[in-house]
Amino acid sequence: MVHCGAARGHRGSGPGPRAPGAPPSDQQHEGSIMTGVDRSIPEFDIEVPVVVVGAGAAGLAATLAACDSGAGTLLLERDVVPYGSTCMSQGNVCAAGTRLQRENGIEDDAEALYRDIMARSKGTADTGVSRTVADNCGPAIDWLVDRFRIPFRLDLSWGGFFGHTVNRLHGVPSKTGKELHDTMMRAAEAAGADIVTGAHVDTVYADAEGRVAGVRVTRADGAVETIGCKALILATCGFGANAGMVRRFIPSFGEAPYYKYFGHEGNEGEGIEWGMALGAAVGSMDAFQGYGALVESAGVICNYDPIMNGGIMVNLEGRRYSNEVKDISAQSLNTLQQPEGIGWVIFDDARRATCEDLPEFRELKALNVVRTAGDAGALAELIKVPAEALEATIAETQRMAKGEVPCPFGRDFTRNPPLSGRLHAIRTTGALFHTQGGLKIDGTARVVREDGSPLPNLFASGGTAESISGSGCDGYLPAAGLCTAITLGMLAGRAAAELVGDAAMADA
Repeated sequence: MVHCGAARGHRGSGPGPRAPGAPPSDQQHEGSIMTGVDRSIPEFDIEVPVVVVGAGAAGLAATLAACDSGAGTLLLERDVVPYGSTCMSQGNVCAAGTRLQRENGIEDDAEALYRDIMARSKGTADTGVSRTVADNCGPAIDWLVDRFRIPFRLDLSWGGFFGHTVNRLHGVPSKTGKELHDTMMRAAEAAGADIVTGAHVDTVYADAEGRVAGVRVTRADGAVETIGCKALILATCGFGANAGMVRRFIPSFGEAPYYKYFGHEGNEGEGIEWGMALGAAVGSMDAFQGYGALVESAGVICNYDPIMNGGIMVNLEGRRYSNEVKDISAQSLNTLQQPEGIGWVIFDDARRATCEDLPEFRELKALNVVRTAGDAGALAELIKVPAEALEATIAETQRMAKGEVPCPFGRDFTRNPPLSGRLHAIRTTGALFHTQGGLKIDGTARVVREDGSPLPNLFASGGTAESISGSGCDGYLPAAGLCTAITLGMLAGRAAAELVGDAAMADA
């Protein structure tokens, strides 16, 4: 059952619907937030076996797993209408060894994904978390499809880009995170979970040994409740909206020229700071997912499909500045380092056809941000870059596509036909989407201390937990965010249910 509170403001940015024109960085908070850990244990208003904080994909997966394992579960969400990182995403999940892959003749397994994770992160990803995610993400997708009818499909248009050696991209029919979120939310309701929205957890109660006793919730109308629990699962996402934490842990991005954050205002790092205050270790705190083609004026991403199929990016000088397909995350920094932090995405009609029906491109067309001209010279005049430079850039990429000259940045243009005919341009910038560092966990998603010992009853998933991206921005695999969120959420829910079940038996 879903219980709603009074409305609370939240950002609706990202690939899903949002108010156009809101600056991506306008909701970032300065400094570090309060830890919100209280060592004095109150008499609780109510008590439940399992509390999950955060109703994104991670929290919903945890809730479904805990309910599926027979544990009474309360899911608390700060927004009245949940619209966090999951809804703002394209809803894609990478997973290996799924039945959907087998049905489409794709050979893949956990070992192959693990190799890709370590290769992409240059060996910097935590081996324990990487192995846990690789081993369990395929079964997690199959479980959601079989048990809860989540309508995952294999995206057959993907494969081999940005670190995946085989096609393992699973998404929902609309290719939106909102559909994925809404179907999981309905499944959680049907599974018997109590879901309370408009409920901001601002305090965690724990004893001196770090055993969580409960949480305090402040409602939008000011009402305060204390809730006791036997196990607590933190799925509060990362810290991208906390400017102080970004500068502290990701100075390469937080101090970059024209730095921008593009994510939900609630990603303040609360769950991570609660865990640290309880003695938890953290890992990969400098890791993040960036995106090098955000249409800032519209608050919508520019689909990367035209670029992957032969399109290019140029700066305000009309020149290319990187291998555009080497790393979709690191391209964010490449773009931000250009004059005014701007990169124009350039593509022709053939490339436009690859994204014409995607929801983000449809929104960009409706907002009239796609510029079109008959040739490079006319396009240069339209987008205010030097015509001679842009004409030379287009001509050079055409020669690269024909194999006549190599790309100075190492990109192979011969895989696609050269740009030709009518040209289109979209003005973009780079932005931080999601942080990837977080609380260290064991193979059951239980939070651990620096010495590796587990905290008694605290679990983490999603952006609150350490991910599989290693260090920096170039270790992110496409769709790894939702992969780790769902996988670790499932494991956390099952382990929390087992823990409270054992405690109940001991009490009996």
